[in-house]
Amino acid sequence: MAIYGKFQTLRPLSLLAHLCSSYDSACLKVNSNTVSWLIYIEQGKIIYASQTVDPLDRLDCYLRRFSYHTATLNSEIRTKLRLMFDEESTLHPEYQAICWLVNNQYLNQAQAAALIEYLVKEVIESFLLIKESTYEINENYSPLPSELCRLDLQDIVKHCQKKLQVWQSFAPYIWSPYQRPYLCHQPGIKEQLSPEIQHKLSAILKGFSIRHLAVLLNQDELQLARSLYPYIKMGNIILQDPQPPFEQLPKTYESPTESQAVQQIQTPATVDNIAPSVASIKNHNRDDEKNTVSLTKITPNLQQPVVSRRPTQPIEKFVVSQNNSVEKSATPPEKTTNPYTNKNKFKVVCIDDSQAMLQELNHFLDDENFDVFTINDPVKALMQVVRIKPDLILLDVKMAGIDGYELCRLLRNHFLFKSTPIIMVTGNTGIIDRVKARIVGASGYLTKPFTQSELFKIIFRHLS
Repeated sequence: MAIYGKFQTLRPLSLLAHLCSSYDSACLKVNSNTVSWLIYIEQGKIIYASQTVDPLDRLDCYLRRFSYHTATLNSEIRTKLRLMFDEESTLHPEYQAICWLVNNQYLNQAQAAALIEYLVKEVIESFLLIKESTYEINENYSPLPSELCRLDLQDIVKHCQKKLQVWQSFAPYIWSPYQRPYLCHQPGIKEQLSPEIQHKLSAILKGFSIRHLAVLLNQDELQLARSLYPYIKMGNIILQDPQPPFEQLPKTYESPTESQAVQQIQTPATVDNIAPSVASIKNHNRDDEKNTVSLTKITPNLQQPVVSRRPTQPIEKFVVSQNNSVEKSATPPEKTTNPYTNKNKFKVVCIDDSQAMLQELNHFLDDENFDVFTINDPVKALMQVVRIKPDLILLDVKMAGIDGYELCRLLRNHFLFKSTPIIMVTGNTGIIDRVKARIVGASGYLTKPFTQSELFKIIFRHLS
């Protein structure tokens, strides 16, 4: 049996509490804008939670962190997972991938449970920010491949509320972990920084989101945001909006003009409010629930920024103990030498007259499998590509001076690139453009906007 309804004005927490207390097993599906959240409950415990915004990227971020301590989780294995588990044809591809890692002994049960806990916390964190949505509660859902852990709702919510309070303390400057910091190049701004600080910032700020940058640096994302915050506030660092598809996720903070249509809840919620509220929810007639579940005002007051507060508790790091289980520590771990790292890198050339697009491609291809070369002058590209001799070329279509079709034709006429994969990257979706790409010898066609998993999929399809 399925129950349908909708909620408004910050009610996700009470809905989740109702689910945990009223059902032995159920799946909650919530749709907000273009994003869906799915939360699985067994005997009042959360066994998994997912959302549809690039789940394989979310998994890859945590596997990168685990790889600092688990040598088998090298870039070759992570790339293999992207190829094996197709987001479009597989339900919860990240969960399927974790089960595969356990079955093939790349992760033990304790590590898999810890990995799922981190993934669930990130999903619930964004779930608590939903302000308006439709939902479906289904007791007859397709079971997960295997049950790897059971998580307590109150512990998860406490953790997520604490994190969200810290994120909101950076408002209104930071409103999403997926905003992308860049060093400001406006006259008079950059000079406020010492040359040493400028050099350090320019070395790390290459168009990555705060969350992805923290993964690459093996730092806690809140600690990284706290470090960047003074420079962002002074204008030395500017933040660009999240790259698709991450802009679809709820904001951690909305300005009064953005949230004025949302009714404000006066009574803030804590996790201790959940238990009393559930009794009142269960007393409602099930017939009414088919239209909408009546929810009490217990939702967390997360939209107000706490500007003056800066939590000083230790930041959690990923550490693998002697028995290979994942633990938490307040100190950064030492990176473990990975004897399985693939030494044979693929050389990928990205040709585009947009520097911003080249930065995004460089970001997406930040992987141990690739050496990335960017070229922003299409007129000079042919000579540079001859010197590099890449394994694959990503080529924009619309460029000044010479378009991608003409450049592709010239490359194909060169004896070095008769069989080199050339992928056309464009915002054009028409059949005529695809035919033109085939005529000039393009190997594939990638339409903007695209996700990292889509980019990897087409690259490895041609490299293999």
